[in-house]
This record gives sequence, structure tokens and C-alpha cells, in this order.
Amino acid sequence: MAFTDVDRRLLKQCISRAPGGWEAFIDRFLGLFLHVIKHTASARSVALTSDDVDDLCSEIMLMLLQNDFAVLRHFRGKASLSTYLVVIARRVVVRELIQRKQAEALGHVAAHNNAMDAAGNISEVQRIENSDEVKLLMGVLGPSDSEIIRKYHLEGRSYRQISEELGIAENSIGPTLKRARDRLREMNVRSRA
Repeated sequence: MAFTDVDRRLLKQCISRAPGGWEAFIDRFLGLFLHVIKHTASARSVALTSDDVDDLCSEIMLMLLQNDFAVLRHFRGKASLSTYLVVIARRVVVRELIQRKQAEALGHVAAHNNAMDAAGNISEVQRIENSDEVKLLMGVLGPSDSEIIRKYHLEGRSYRQISEELGIAENSIGPTLKRARDRLREMNVRSRA
């Protein structure tokens, strides 16, 4: 597909900061950005919430706005503007997904190691105190997540033991436990409201 006159006008209005230029540009390409986000996440087997999609869309827009539209100014018109924007958007999404995954993995590993160093292990008392909440949570989670929750909170298994027993990656256990804690927090907030 060629660089169309409509796209040429939109690009010119956007770069020159004409009134409504940025808004018209976003109206035209927002659907494209959303498609790229969802497709890229799906290809990488990453589940996204609507907040995640909004955040990634914002990152794409920030990239386009950076340095007075530098990315848009570099467009030479040798392909369609849509093709160019797909490449830019995909790079932003991949970079963000990688950064999030690394931060999540490092955060959970560091938090787990700190907890293990400080307490040796989560105390039996703490696990038993939370057993009712854990059982409630297990009732709303899927079977695989429930099994991880049961083994960690009720049986006192370590990440390594759970990994070996269930045949799953050790670094996936922390994120699963965090999602479960977030879900429990959410359920507690709703019950108080």
C-alpha cells in the first residue's frame, strides 16, 4: 500500500502542530495500535488487562510525541504510513513486555529471597491464620493456580518444591502468587463495600 494523500495531510498537520492534527492522527491510527498491542501480546503468550492495553497504547503515543515527533519526522514515505507505524508500535510493545517480564521476575525472586533470608520461611502460624482466606481464594481460581496456592500457603512448599512437583517453571510461581494476593485483596475490598 502506498503513502496516501490522506495520510500525508494527517502527518503534515500532526508534525506542524495544526489544531486538531494530533487528535485526527490518533483517530485514524488508534485501532491499528490496539491491534498491534493485542497481536504482539498474543504472539508472546502474554495476557493483558484493559489497563495494560491502555498503558501500552500510551507508550506508543509517547514514543510518537518524543523529541517533537522525531519518529514521525523520520518517515520517508517509501511504504505506507500504516506499515511504518506498525513497526514502531510493535517495537514499543515488545520492549515494554520484555521490561515488564524482567521486572516482574526480578521483583518476585528478590522479594522471595528477602523473605526467605529474613524469616527463614513464612511461618506456619502465618499460613494457618490465612487458611480460610486461602481456601476462599482457591474456590475462585483456576485449577492450576489453586494447586500452586494450596501447595505454597497450606502445605508450606517452597518455590522449588512446587516447581518440581507440578512440573512448572520456578519463576512462574511468584507471579501466580502475586496475582492471587491481588485477587484476594480485591475480594476483600468488595466485601467491605
